[in-house]
Amino acid sequence: MVSIKDIAKQAGVSISTVSYALNGSNKVTDETRSKILAIAKELNYVPNAAARTLKKRESKILGVFLTDFSGDVYGDLLSGMKSVCNAQGYDLIVCSGKQSHRMLPERMIDGAVILDHTFASKELLQYADRGHKIVVLDRELDHPNINQVLLDNKAGATLAMEHLIEQGHTKIYVVTGPEGSFDSAQRLKAVRQVSERAANVEWIEITGDFEKSGGERAAERIIQEYTQPVGVFCLNDEMAIGMCDRLADSELNIGQEIDIIGFDNIELSKYVQPRLVTIDYSKRKWGALAAEQLIKIIAGEPVDHERIYVTLVEGGSVNSQVQSAYIAQTQGEKAVSY
Repeated sequence: MVSIKDIAKQAGVSISTVSYALNGSNKVTDETRSKILAIAKELNYVPNAAARTLKKRESKILGVFLTDFSGDVYGDLLSGMKSVCNAQGYDLIVCSGKQSHRMLPERMIDGAVILDHTFASKELLQYADRGHKIVVLDRELDHPNINQVLLDNKAGATLAMEHLIEQGHTKIYVVTGPEGSFDSAQRLKAVRQVSERAANVEWIEITGDFEKSGGERAAERIIQEYTQPVGVFCLNDEMAIGMCDRLADSELNIGQEIDIIGFDNIELSKYVQPRLVTIDYSKRKWGALAAEQLIKIIAGEPVDHERIYVTLVEGGSVNSQVQSAYIAQTQGEKAVSY
């Protein structure tokens, strides 16, 4: 690999003169600069990015760490980050896996956005103590070098549960995410709080995995246990869609015997029939805001923690008339029996 020493030797100048020429410094004449650049081109010289980063203490690259790349949420999230990074003169790289963690302490990147549960909170706090700049999307951490940009998971889960209860449901299944998921834990916490406030509401937890297969397995259980119209809150749309797929092959009808609500409003949820009721938020805005906050932290600007606003998207997968009809029917049967 060609170094600046090789260029200096061929040009008959000092290493510092080559460095000035390659970096556009006015400490060398135009003639000398042209000569050095020509030799560098002839030798196919490639600058050592790692060495330059160590010298300048910046790479102009931000890293976003994801647990994996599956799921429809990530596309818009990364698009929002990329647009902000490019506008601010930064590039963005996407990382996954334990080996990629070293990019932060080795200063290959200027800062990191974390949506990756394989990063232990203790590890992130250690990096922050060393001066590394971090934005977290999947946990709450208190440190001046760490900013939080979180979904309002509790508000979203509250909207979903209250919507099912308003339809008259007294039995609600809740299909959770995988163990260790911050979003799942926050949503489940809101489920418990709403259920405690609502009289005569029974909620049943089914362990899921945020994958379609988790929704399919949950549907199997609900089919086996079915005795009356029930509500189902899947803590993400992937599982809700998996559940809808399985129920399509059963005698139970969505929006009739079973009301279903998801979370994320992914693109595919618009095409489920009947249209899936879900919790919506701007994934692009979430990503853009995370990148903006990280760049501000790097620049030493003050920032506040942020939460992403959520709303309920209505659809045919929840039908209030069905539960009302069931209640009227059962009351009528009781009256006849007397």
